[in-house]
Amino acid sequence: MSSTPLSFGVAEIMALRSEIVGRSSALQALRAARAGAPGAAPAAPLAPPGAGFAATLETALRQVSAVQERSSQMQAAYERGAVTDIAEVMLARQEASIAFEATLQVRNKLLSAYQDIMRMGG
Repeated sequence: MSSTPLSFGVAEIMALRSEIVGRSSALQALRAARAGAPGAAPAAPLAPPGAGFAATLETALRQVSAVQERSSQMQAAYERGAVTDIAEVMLARQEASIAFEATLQVRNKLLSAYQDIMRMGG
């Protein structure tokens, strides 16, 4: 194990966060383009600048929850016949899947960092 495992873990988490934000922005832009909204605004940042880690994490989890809820609503609307564009439904499902997978990866990195910290204290 290297002498600074925690700093490397934090760098990985920040890189993963940036990748998640980039993917989310790309998916939102694609969804806006499919909805016919020309010149859609870019995605909002996860939390305002200067927000604490807990606030950033809470905001990210709420956004993941909202994406999953939207996906569920789209699927239910398709099953009722209210939505006829299967591509839009599949896009919403894929976005929810990516958001959930990214959340699990961040959780795993945080758990690993926590375990490293606990090992240092002994």
